[in-house]
Amino acid sequence: MSENFCPAANAELSFTEKERIPAEALSFYEEGKEWNRLRTGLGLIEFERTKELLLEFLPKPPAVVYDVGGGYGEYSWWLSSLGYEVYLFDLSETNILLSEKLAPLYPGATLKRAVRADARSLPVPDSSADAILFMGPMYHIVEKEERRKALAECFRALKPGGLLFTAAITRYATLLWASTVYGNDNELLGERAFYEMTAHEIRTGDHIRPNPNSSSYRGIGRSYFHFPNELAEELEEAGYTGNDVRGVVGCGWLVPNLDEIWKDPEKREAVMRAVRLVEKEESLLGLSTHLLAISRKP
Repeated sequence: MSENFCPAANAELSFTEKERIPAEALSFYEEGKEWNRLRTGLGLIEFERTKELLLEFLPKPPAVVYDVGGGYGEYSWWLSSLGYEVYLFDLSETNILLSEKLAPLYPGATLKRAVRADARSLPVPDSSADAILFMGPMYHIVEKEERRKALAECFRALKPGGLLFTAAITRYATLLWASTVYGNDNELLGERAFYEMTAHEIRTGDHIRPNPNSSSYRGIGRSYFHFPNELAEELEEAGYTGNDVRGVVGCGWLVPNLDEIWKDPEKREAVMRAVRLVEKEESLLGLSTHLLAISRKP
């Protein structure tokens, strides 16, 4: 194991509410399907713009950052390389183990801790973090009351004045994504089961993957998707202020052949300029696959 990777040894955690995380959502990550998502396709834009916003709002290093639901640690390792004191928490044991593979990309960087943990019961002291990245739990905790518990736990862990960065998926994300690749990568728009799934999630927020016998869709498992104003409201109800919601992918996913365009620095910056231009426009926030809210604990 790499010297700059520090998982908690045999961490024993009580997941008293674990059943509240849908099994198919957790299995998606346990199978390693999230690996490299931020390094291809729309993930390239999401990763780049999120990093820009983090640098804009985070206090200077060596501030303490908790990456809660941080997957395999893309943001954790990057922030650690900049001098932040970073703790990675994720419910998936696979993600925690995969995190080690990122160590060679960030020579000299060290995670203070990488441990399997539930966002609703973090093994940290009160008022101990300068900032918390909350980049996955809001869509994998499908019941609002459970999301309230997770937001309350982050509130407990943040220092007064601390920042919360919350990611969410918009209710239109699946339908819009399928529209951009229809006829090339898949034929999902022509499937009745897929149409019914997207109609249901736009209406209710509940993303429920169809039976594999009725649809070829193999995307993310059971989740909850937000309207932009709904995300801001949940954060406000939890006591956070500011709640500045950005569309971190925005119009960028309308760009064809993104992986090829990304290799050209000038074209890449042209895409990012367009994303930045409309990321706060309320009428276009739902166009973005992912949202990022920047909030503060009073």
